[in-house]
Amino acid sequence: MKDNTPFTGSHAAGYAEGPPRQVPGFDGLHRMMSMLLAERTPENGRVLVLGAGGGLELKTLAAGHPGWTFEGVDPAPDMLDTARRTAAPFMDRITLTRGTIEAASEGPFAAAVCLLTFHFIARENRLPTLLEIRRRLVSGAPFILAHISFAQTEPERSRSITRHIAFGGGDPANAAAREAMATRLTVLAPEEEERMLKEAGFEDVDLFYAALGFKGWIAYAP
Repeated sequence: MKDNTPFTGSHAAGYAEGPPRQVPGFDGLHRMMSMLLAERTPENGRVLVLGAGGGLELKTLAAGHPGWTFEGVDPAPDMLDTARRTAAPFMDRITLTRGTIEAASEGPFAAAVCLLTFHFIARENRLPTLLEIRRRLVSGAPFILAHISFAQTEPERSRSITRHIAFGGGDPANAAAREAMATRLTVLAPEEEERMLKEAGFEDVDLFYAALGFKGWIAYAP
């Protein structure tokens, strides 16, 4: 995972306000995440949350599943500080680790989740990251992955960028905003995302969420 996350300082402090505004169906995505993980995660399961800075996923899952414990991993110390504040009532069940997936404990984990993070990871680091997640999971463990993913052919790519900026309240004609998406994010086509999940060894890859340029999959460790 890139260790140059843009969420530092004031960006980290205000992070909790961003995703609900920028991600279509954000609350529903969190509800589905919690429900789908619970299908196979035992009541005392340990859950890996990659890209946990901000603490939103940790808060949702800890509130909904009082027997679960968590390890949250993120490279940005400011984001981890935000996570501590966001998930403060549940920190007795949460361990926070600074770094990329390699810094996470070996587990094994009963489930894993990574929301709104992979579009910050360079393409060459995607498969290694997925492999590191998969090897930390017990057999049959669910893994939820959701982030920006849309076709990289034209005119589909430009149309998706326009819609993404507009939904977030920006001006789609703003060249700087369009350039930021091209330079700060690594966006892959959904077919490539699914192919990479399977190459990493995950099974039963299933698209459960699609909202404008965002996609979400559930897959399972073999």
